Amino acid sequence: MNYFPAFFDLKERPVLLVGGGEAAARRLRLLQKAGARITVVAPRVGEEIGAAIAAGAIAAVRRGFVSGDVNRQAIVFAATGLPAVDERVAEAARAAGIPVNVADHAGLSSFIVPAIVERDPVVIGISTGGAAPVLASRLRETIERLLPSRLGRLADFADSFRTAVKATVPGAAARLRFWDRFFDGAVADQVLAGNDSRAREKMLTLVNGRAAADAPRGGVAIVGAGPGDPDLLTLRALRLIQRADVVIYDKLVGPGVLDLARRDAERIYVGKSRGDHSKSQDEINALVAEQAQAGRRVVRLKGGDPFIFGRGGEELDYLRARGIPVEVVPGITAALGCAAATGIPLTHRDHAQAVTFATGQGRDGEEPELDWATLARLDQTLVIYMGVGRAGRIAARLIEHGLDAATPVAVIENGTLPSQKALYGRLSGLGWLVRQSGMAGPALIVIGRVAALADAATPALESEPARAVAV
Repeated sequence: MNYFPAFFDLKERPVLLVGGGEAAARRLRLLQKAGARITVVAPRVGEEIGAAIAAGAIAAVRRGFVSGDVNRQAIVFAATGLPAVDERVAEAARAAGIPVNVADHAGLSSFIVPAIVERDPVVIGISTGGAAPVLASRLRETIERLLPSRLGRLADFADSFRTAVKATVPGAAARLRFWDRFFDGAVADQVLAGNDSRAREKMLTLVNGRAAADAPRGGVAIVGAGPGDPDLLTLRALRLIQRADVVIYDKLVGPGVLDLARRDAERIYVGKSRGDHSKSQDEINALVAEQAQAGRRVVRLKGGDPFIFGRGGEELDYLRARGIPVEVVPGITAALGCAAATGIPLTHRDHAQAVTFATGQGRDGEEPELDWATLARLDQTLVIYMGVGRAGRIAARLIEHGLDAATPVAVIENGTLPSQKALYGRLSGLGWLVRQSGMAGPALIVIGRVAALADAATPALESEPARAVAV
């Protein structure tokens, strides 16, 4: 983050605007909306600024800029379009310790003005750090289309009831729940529709109702975080993550996904890896239940899909047995994410009429009891989760039960992430392929003719030994 986002309170504060043309006029419009006391310094001004001066809305000094003009100003804007003048304004402001913005010149500015979406008092600032102003403008247009025109009125309406809600709803957590219900409910709908009187009646009923003071009831959402790329989250997962009071997450959850949680949400790591369990599954179950029973909204965030080798079913049973409200939100499992990221079709009319997901690790880390003969059959794709540590043994068992030793394989580490790496080779060399690469996981093994269809597989399969391909 190149710039720290902040909002200045400029109401009734002195602001210097140097320049009289269109660039200065754009700054003037924003400053007037902010209620600033504006002084324009310029030898000549355009029609818009001239009209504001004539109306007595702003003060004016009709001459060129001098360094002393910055004195006693809260903030300074330079928008002359003359590089030498704008640079002198920036130098004077910096010397006086006053924030300064130079139009279209981030290098001379101590802060920048973002693209703005305004639904007063709701204001959204969008910045690319000066790198791509047109992109910021496009994002603003997109957000403008999404936001209701009366969103600002909704904020004012909620503000008018803040004191009443604070008096009748004890505790910050309970008030947070109350406002969540408000913004998701019929009262907010009435405000956005322009029915203020009806909305006020409903709001009074809501504030004075018995449910307003009830202790918040906790619940759990077991959420699939997908293979790591936050863009692959479902919309439901995103909404729940952003509303959570506490996020309990494992090792396979990407940092970009965690960044979507509220800043004040508690984050608890319970990651497990082979031979290194920060908490046992029983401890995790108890922790999730404890947080929900304390009235908190809990997101149990799991890499991939909770119900595919994620032990989500065990956690669901535990919570239901204790009467805790729980929902499950599916995620893109690693097999689907890694396959898409490397161009491997898991099924294909010419190569695979079925796909099977299997685990390379049993309950306590031992070798799983699998039907190797069934797994070794032709015309299917076999995807092995948690199999890197036993890659050689898995290959040997499959070959022993009839699978061709020349069957193509792929091993994909950190699939969908920038650090993704893929290895390609033959089943007979799977163990060596993993050992020489130094892969420690998380990684997925794909076995079957479809592995040869991957975007970068052919050169690796044609050479011996097989090689790694960074994707």
